[in-house]
Amino acid sequence: MLEHFFHWPPQIARLRKNPGVELLNAFAEHLKQSGYSRSQGCRHLRATAHLLHWLEHRGSALNETSPVVIGEFVRHLPRCRCPGFTGMQHDRLLRGIRAFTAFRDGRMLCTERHDDAVVSTLWEHFSRWMREQRGLSERTLSDYRHRLRHLLADLDDEPSKLNVAYLRRFTLELGRNGGNTVVKSTTTALRQFVRFLIVTGQCPVGLEEAIPTIAYWRLSTLPRYLQPDEIERVLASPDTRTPVGKRDRAILLLLARMGLRAGDVLQLRLADIDWRAATLSVSGKNRRQTLLPLTQEVGDGIVDYLLHGRPTTASDYLFVRAIAPFRPFRDARGVSDVAKLALRRAGVDARVYGAAHVLRHSAASSMLRQGASLQEIAAVLRHQSTVSTQIYAKVDVVALRELAQPWPEVLPC
Repeated sequence: MLEHFFHWPPQIARLRKNPGVELLNAFAEHLKQSGYSRSQGCRHLRATAHLLHWLEHRGSALNETSPVVIGEFVRHLPRCRCPGFTGMQHDRLLRGIRAFTAFRDGRMLCTERHDDAVVSTLWEHFSRWMREQRGLSERTLSDYRHRLRHLLADLDDEPSKLNVAYLRRFTLELGRNGGNTVVKSTTTALRQFVRFLIVTGQCPVGLEEAIPTIAYWRLSTLPRYLQPDEIERVLASPDTRTPVGKRDRAILLLLARMGLRAGDVLQLRLADIDWRAATLSVSGKNRRQTLLPLTQEVGDGIVDYLLHGRPTTASDYLFVRAIAPFRPFRDARGVSDVAKLALRRAGVDARVYGAAHVLRHSAASSMLRQGASLQEIAAVLRHQSTVSTQIYAKVDVVALRELAQPWPEVLPC
């Protein structure tokens, strides 16, 4: 299997003399099945061969890939003099090691760092409780974990450290370092976490009252949206001659034409499309399935991606990464990044939070300009109440001008 990635006979012979050649062959087979390119597979296999050589030299078992041992190997790299393994960039080498350890542990191949991932016994109990008692989705729990990662690191599975002073100080620090949206979402996660600790008897009753309520006025802001010509520039920005461009255009069409959220696009599966009925089944934030009409333009974009852009993969998700391993985006931020890059390529101001949501707002604003009612817009956007849709009434400036009354002149005293 090494011959699939390496073509130079002396290099293949040297790798076959390396300790753990059976592991190398098994890893190479897995990389091939996962769709890795020859160059990327070569780098991962060279990094693995280096690790196995180092393990044998220090007298360790070749299957010893614990975090402690990997940490020692990383510290070895700056002074490495292993014959045949010098000169490889450390970041590329470490990506290969992470992929190999994931393969050894039977996990999905993943080469990125996830420094914000906080896994503790306390968090696992909270996640299980929220799934069973509140029905929270994995997406929401992932967001909660990201918001509370610093607090969880401080607690270190000791909830007794939480008191009124700590909660007040934590919230004040949020206000100094983040905007109103971040503070509000973090205090919501914190309030849920403290309530769980109270219910399970790990915190005194009433402690959640120490978390301040963040002021928020509904309909106080104007939704950020793009003009029709800007939308067309964004949709035309991907290079549809490439597989990535075909994928990005299909994603942008779903966001800008159908008003889907980034999370909706992330969760789409192949079976959610009914080609005969021209419908798309979407599972929103409430996890209820909704059938939406699939327009010709959006359908053509998806077909072009499926036939000419989507890599061969066992995943049934509609959109997958363009780089091996071919798996779905890790979270909705991947979809939003596609929208952000498209706005930047189109010369549209991309300095906004949630580029994908800007396209959703733009779809709603376009429907409003074409005469759709708020009830019709709420149905397309899948709002449970038209109260959430009322903010788009502020976008119809022409109609608002007809309602506006002249400001009465102030008579002199």
